[in-house]
Amino acid sequence: MKTILLAGIIGISATAAVAHSPLKATSPADGSRIEQTPVELSFDFKHKIRLTRVTVTVADDTDIDLDLSAYKKFASDYALPIEDMGRGVYEVEWRGLGTDGHAQKGTFNFTVE
Repeated sequence: MKTILLAGIIGISATAAVAHSPLKATSPADGSRIEQTPVELSFDFKHKIRLTRVTVTVADDTDIDLDLSAYKKFASDYALPIEDMGRGVYEVEWRGLGTDGHAQKGTFNFTVE
């Protein structure tokens, strides 16, 4: 009985892992240091996702929600315009929905020197 239960748990975990669309790369890259604020943030996901929210925070006090109104379809690549918010650490928090209905989220950061 324990073997059957363990096999079921492993199977469910494997299915959940396959269902999600991990973020393969960003631009600027996570943890990078750059000289100027980029004109856009790029997201490259392994599978299609529909972004539902992207928030950029600089120096723990300036939050800006990026406008996603033009991005209503599922895609694996996104390029979102971003405002110049000066020097500092830019924390990017994103949320999305996979094609299978799973909610997804993640963060990355970069520094403008």
